[in-house]
Amino acid sequence: MKKITLGNSDLEVSTIGLGCMRMNDLTPMKAKHVINNALDLGINFFDHADIYGDGKSEEVFAEALKLSPANREEMVLQTKCGIRSGYFDFSKEHILKSADDSLQRLGTDFIDILLLHRPDALVEPEEVAEAFTRLKESGKVRRFGVSNQNTMQIELLKKYLKQDLIVNQLQFSIMHTGMIDAGLNVNMKNNSATVRDSSILEYSRLNNMTIQAWSPFQYGMIEGAFIGNDEFPEINAKLQELAYEKGVTDSAIAIAWILRHPANIQPIVGTMNPERLTGIAEASDIDLTREEWYEIYRAAGNELP
Repeated sequence: MKKITLGNSDLEVSTIGLGCMRMNDLTPMKAKHVINNALDLGINFFDHADIYGDGKSEEVFAEALKLSPANREEMVLQTKCGIRSGYFDFSKEHILKSADDSLQRLGTDFIDILLLHRPDALVEPEEVAEAFTRLKESGKVRRFGVSNQNTMQIELLKKYLKQDLIVNQLQFSIMHTGMIDAGLNVNMKNNSATVRDSSILEYSRLNNMTIQAWSPFQYGMIEGAFIGNDEFPEINAKLQELAYEKGVTDSAIAIAWILRHPANIQPIVGTMNPERLTGIAEASDIDLTREEWYEIYRAAGNELP
């Protein structure tokens, strides 16, 4: 498994991360096998959130580690906060409490990266700055980032923060390519030309922030998986064609397509199936040509200008 450096930090992580949203459905023993398999594949990055399973996913992860010889220092744990039942909350009190609760559930002394989850319209960036500083100085959280935020939301936070924001976790897949579409359809009046995210892809590259791609196998707004979906025959035919040529799975090709982008995007995959994760991990060693990358993009229903 290849490695990338997250943002402008010194933190080296696997090019593919394991999302633990569905870990609450596993027993600790099954979760141990999932974690150990990921580590054996070279995946050292594990993504959590306080809302995953209402906190149970973090608890199961911690219980699984007690059954495993895995070394915490060799793992990078990321969690997120800010989503509450029916509203978003970036208040200082909630950020601090959420971090403490995640630390307890994960059974660890520190969180490697804490992300603010979906944007809070009532955010007071001064409060976020106070919370981050307290967490950093106490050693509870080492690095920070955001999720689902646009460029100006990030700039507003940066005006007050003492800490760098090293990642932005955004929905991105072959079938959810808005941040790429707008960059290709410049000065045009078609729907793809509409900039809906304030050029977050280019902003991230300019500011050395790593984009983490969540739901890399989903289409629409997490409407379902496109892999093997009869509604999308053209993209599946192309993925299967390239998978056959390269001796890998179609899911590995879908992830290799994301990895081929020079922004060093880190896909976060959420499978709890060790066999499927093993197939997906092969994406790290697949080098798609420029022609193949565009073939996949067009097969997903995109037209080049």
